[in-house]
Amino acid sequence: MMTKFISENHLATLSLLFSASMWGLIWYPLRLLDEAGMSAVWASLVMYLAAGLAVLPFMIKQRFFGHISTDLIWLGIAAGITNVAFLTALIEGEIMRVMLLFYLSPIWSVLLGRWWLGEKLSPIAIIMFCLAMLGSLIMLWNPDIGWPWPTGLGDWLALIGSIAFSVNNVLARKLGDVSMTHKVGSIWWGAVIISALVLILQQSSIPIVNEIVWLSAAAMGIFGMIAMNIAVLYGLAKMPVYRSAVIMLFELIVAAIAAWFLTNEVLSVSEWIGGLLIISAGYGVARAEQV
Repeated sequence: MMTKFISENHLATLSLLFSASMWGLIWYPLRLLDEAGMSAVWASLVMYLAAGLAVLPFMIKQRFFGHISTDLIWLGIAAGITNVAFLTALIEGEIMRVMLLFYLSPIWSVLLGRWWLGEKLSPIAIIMFCLAMLGSLIMLWNPDIGWPWPTGLGDWLALIGSIAFSVNNVLARKLGDVSMTHKVGSIWWGAVIISALVLILQQSSIPIVNEIVWLSAAAMGIFGMIAMNIAVLYGLAKMPVYRSAVIMLFELIVAAIAAWFLTNEVLSVSEWIGGLLIISAGYGVARAEQV
């Protein structure tokens, strides 16, 4: 029994590390698609539609549409908002700034885990929460603007995605006993619906791009999103929220290395300080929640 637990624990950790690495790199093909004429929202729609259609036969076989719970609906909504906000933020903002603001999500996850799942919240966790908020204020502070609000669309979308992602994480943990097909079906079709709604509200026309661009976006959905989402859902279902939140911070390392090699973006001193406080708080709150 102990051997099985250790094996599952290691597999869950590796699954989260794989997913975090993929998410840390996804901005690059997204920017290539954007440069080719396909916006992030359109790319999100195509990717998740391809993934959703791939899993649809399994959803029908498992009678998904006859067993849709409220939690699954909310999981789909949260996942849809997360993906559209995050993917668009990666196009609109600076890579590491978006990543760091998005990774306030471990803090939201722990707070929601305490509220929804009854997971223990220690006094140290509260201190770490304040530390993370201080880090975000330092990152957002601009003496020419005054109060440290997000200064652009990328900032706002990163923060919105951060909160939605924490809801996604906690619901995935809560739905740990629900079949993987039901959860990924909710997530992918939720992303399709939210992407379509955003495009309708934007009155966005169909992008005029060649077949290679459409096929590339669809391939990212079938070969990338399917693997990434199944890996993260498996990992989230097998360990407490506090631990998975810290492991997913590995995405920042991958994104930082990739951004350094592939772009000319440079973080300011205040952004580095704020980012380090956010990372430290995410790690600290997770360590505190083990007690």
